[in-house]
Amino acid sequence: MQDHPSGAKFLDTKPQRSLFERLTALISPEPENRAELLEILHDAHERNLIDADALSMIEGVFQVSDLSARDIMVPRPQMDVVDLSKSIEEWMPAVLETAHSRFPAIDGDRDKVVGILLAKDLLRYYAEESFDVRDMLRPAIFIPESKQLNVLLRDFRANRNHMAIVVDEYGGVAGLITIEDVLEQIVGDIEDEYDFDEEEDNILPVSNGSRGLRWRVKALTEIAQFNEALGSSFSDDDVDTIGGLVANHLGRVPRKGDVFDIDQLRFEVLRADARQVHVLLVEKLLPAQRPESMS
Repeated sequence: MQDHPSGAKFLDTKPQRSLFERLTALISPEPENRAELLEILHDAHERNLIDADALSMIEGVFQVSDLSARDIMVPRPQMDVVDLSKSIEEWMPAVLETAHSRFPAIDGDRDKVVGILLAKDLLRYYAEESFDVRDMLRPAIFIPESKQLNVLLRDFRANRNHMAIVVDEYGGVAGLITIEDVLEQIVGDIEDEYDFDEEEDNILPVSNGSRGLRWRVKALTEIAQFNEALGSSFSDDDVDTIGGLVANHLGRVPRKGDVFDIDQLRFEVLRADARQVHVLLVEKLLPAQRPESMS
């Protein structure tokens, strides 16, 4: 290898920016924070430089870094489980009905998760005379409610896991979360032939806030069902769903974090992308909170 003469300078092979590029950089500096970056991306979408799907996925990536397991987990009461303290014949119909690929296996109590049962392993139940379901269990992974989704997704990929059990600060089971749940935050709902909508899950009461009862509402909830559950009287002449109602009220696609009042209800957007709103938090306003009472 030839030595360079003493004092010789290495040639800079990095391409030099043109005068126009340098002037442009001075006039339009790079975004300094996430909000500015998202504003640039929305502007690019409006100018048809990126499509709605691409913008939605980029927003989903940002959203994943802001959310934790507690935000999207399946709550403990809604978990579909198999109870090993009962005979297989007792819980097999539920396995066939729900058609999940994985089930938390409990031992008489939802706080006693002893493993994960893969539905495909139950095929051996019909093929073998001697079958011990406990021998089929895979280890259960436990995570805290506060675990960030971006970290969880990395762990899912690294450990080749698809399901984790979410526990609260006292070690009790709070819910479960799957890799599909996390990916849906980025790419939208991932439906298969077994997915179906449960109307009773469209509107779920959540713990009372300091200002009264609140509900977690899917944006695709029909206005008639919403009116019946919350005692409101919104018209469904122009739109069919509560998501359409709030979009009409705002005059644009709702964004995550938007908070606004309609009549005697306060809405907060919990999940949304560039195309539509997905989940809302709805709270009945007390008289002192209503807009007409505010000074």
